[in-house]
Amino acid sequence: MDLQLKNKTAFISGSTAGIGFAIAESLLKEGVNVIINGRSEESVDAAVKLLQSISGNQNVSGIAADFSKSKEVDSLIAKLPEIDILINNAGIFEPKAFEEISDEDWFRFFEVNVMSGIRLSRHIFPKMLNRDWGRIIFISSESAVFIPDEMIHYGMTKTAQLAVSRGLAELTKGTQVTVNSILPGPTKSKGVGAFIEDLAKSGNLSVAEVETDFFKNMRPTSLLKRFLDVQEIANTVTYYVSPLASGTNGAAIRVEGGLVRSIL
Repeated sequence: MDLQLKNKTAFISGSTAGIGFAIAESLLKEGVNVIINGRSEESVDAAVKLLQSISGNQNVSGIAADFSKSKEVDSLIAKLPEIDILINNAGIFEPKAFEEISDEDWFRFFEVNVMSGIRLSRHIFPKMLNRDWGRIIFISSESAVFIPDEMIHYGMTKTAQLAVSRGLAELTKGTQVTVNSILPGPTKSKGVGAFIEDLAKSGNLSVAEVETDFFKNMRPTSLLKRFLDVQEIANTVTYYVSPLASGTNGAAIRVEGGLVRSIL
C-alpha cells in the first residue's frame, strides 16, 4: 500500500531509541525526510548513521536538545525547517510511590512529557494551518486512561497530552490538518527493557518469568499477555500520519493489546 508520504518532512522528538526510533525508521522507508532528536550530539549522530543504514534512505538528520531545558528547546525550534509531520514522543517514566513523588518530580514530568509537545506544536501547528496540511501525533499511553498506581505522576502527564491533543484538533475545523494521540500499552522499548532486566536480576528470575508475572499481577486485563514491540506502535503511527488517514481527527487511538476494558 502506498501511504502517499514521499517527500513529506517529519520531526520526531525523543527518537534516538525505542518507539521514536522505530517511527523514524518506518517513515524513512516510506520516503519521508526525517529529523530525529536526542539529548546528546553523540546519540543523535549514532542514530542518524544507523537509520541511514537500515532504512536505505539517506534523508535523515538530527538535532540534539534536552526537553527538560527550555533554552535548548528554543534553539532546536529555531533550526527546524517546515514540518509536515510532528511526532511528540519525548517522555520520561519512573515507578515511584505516590508519597515519595516530590514537587520537583511532578514539575519535571510535566516539563518533559507535556510541555515538550506544547512548545513544538505552538511553533509548528499554525504553519500547518496556513499550508492547509499537516499531521500532529502525541505519543501518549494507556496510562492516560488506566492510571498506574506505581507512577501516578506519569499517568497524569499522559492524560494531559490527550487534553492538549483534542484541544488542538478543535482548532483544525475545515482544514486538512489532523491532531491525534496514540496510546501504546506496555512496550518493550529500551527503557522498559532495561527496567525488566533489572527486575529479573534483583529477583533472580528470567526476563520471560518477569514478563509473565507483570501481566499476571500488574496488568492482568491485557489480552495479548505480552509486551508490545516498538514496531507495532510505529506501524500504527505511520498510517495515521498519512493522507490515507484523513478521516481521523481528535482521536485517542489505542495500541495497548486490549488492556483497557472499555469499548470507547
